[in-house]
Amino acid sequence: MDSIISAEIPDKVVDKDYYNVVEEFMIHGPCGPARTKSPCMVNGRCSKHFPKRFVELSNWDEDGYPIYMRRDDGRTILKNGVELDNRYVVPHNRYLLLKYRAHINVEWCNQSRSIKYLFKYVNKGNDRVTAEFYKSTTDEHSNEVVDEISIQLFEDDDRIDNVLNRPTVGQSMFTGWFDANKRFDVAKGLTYIDMPTKFVWKKDIREWHPRKRGFSIGRIFYVPPGSGEIYYLRCLLNVVRGPTNFEDIMTFEGVKYPSFRDACYARGLLDDDKEYIDAINEASHWSTAQAMRKLFVILLTSNLVIRPENVWNAVWQHLSEDAQFNRRRVLQKEDLILSDDDKKNLCLIELEKLLQLYNKSLKDYPQMPLPNFDDAWLVLIIDCCLRNWLMIVKLYMKRVK
Repeated sequence: MDSIISAEIPDKVVDKDYYNVVEEFMIHGPCGPARTKSPCMVNGRCSKHFPKRFVELSNWDEDGYPIYMRRDDGRTILKNGVELDNRYVVPHNRYLLLKYRAHINVEWCNQSRSIKYLFKYVNKGNDRVTAEFYKSTTDEHSNEVVDEISIQLFEDDDRIDNVLNRPTVGQSMFTGWFDANKRFDVAKGLTYIDMPTKFVWKKDIREWHPRKRGFSIGRIFYVPPGSGEIYYLRCLLNVVRGPTNFEDIMTFEGVKYPSFRDACYARGLLDDDKEYIDAINEASHWSTAQAMRKLFVILLTSNLVIRPENVWNAVWQHLSEDAQFNRRRVLQKEDLILSDDDKKNLCLIELEKLLQLYNKSLKDYPQMPLPNFDDAWLVLIIDCCLRNWLMIVKLYMKRVK
């Protein structure tokens, strides 16, 4: 445990850099009697259970929770006028702390119940942000003055077109990246996610400018695979460097592709879905066509297939192998022969029916072919007519007998 996690103040002389980051990021408090109004104070006590007690050796309590080594070695850190010792150090890892220079609490996990703590963060939901809009001016000394009276962005009776066409609306951090690539040679070698490491976003003028000191870690919002083109755009933003417009993002080795999705495939960023084709091919040896159609729909609705039209083109024969048999049975024509296009269309109709059960449609997958609904209605009418006619004939035959 001690080789990975530390809960002590490092030696300021031997490891000054480490000491400085612990001082800045990993000291809790002050709280308790020294600062009764600290945010962590609840009913007169620290809700995070600081200060801890001095411990000579790391061990575990009777419930299996770790107790970290916090020796009474006399080392202290002055924070807000209060001397704090090892009892106020938040457990951390030296390597991670020096690498990222941010508050990173590292804990020893040795029981299944602790996993719940990890899953709590995984399932917290989408990131949220508090945004504030304000109008500011400068005085005669070039100091910023916020006009809190006229803090609105637009009036109630403003035309929506006028609001949306304002330059500040269209100039985002993302489009500002295009402009930075035109102005700075350093920016051309960075992906969008790497921009904060060398550049800083100036909110007041809405521009990227070279960073003079320090660095920051960039992060792009998560986009699920089922989001369409915006998902493929996000994939490209992790590898494309120096674009000045959207066309540059869709271009690879001199070829401009019609969509972000095709550009991803050209760069080898997406899987070829071969495992799903193999799964359906294998199932075709023992499973019915109806069961394979259900499998195909599950793959679609689960957003597992990157290029569903490729899988469709490879396995449609298996999915529609009962189309001709069913049509012969309905039409009472044992010698009926359907063309491949007819089989595909009937299979697509069945897939559409299954997708409706999930509140989905083939229209939600733009690359997938759509069934010919005119033919579908015609088939439905013929089916109804034939069924009614057959029923009348059977009733008549019974009556004659």
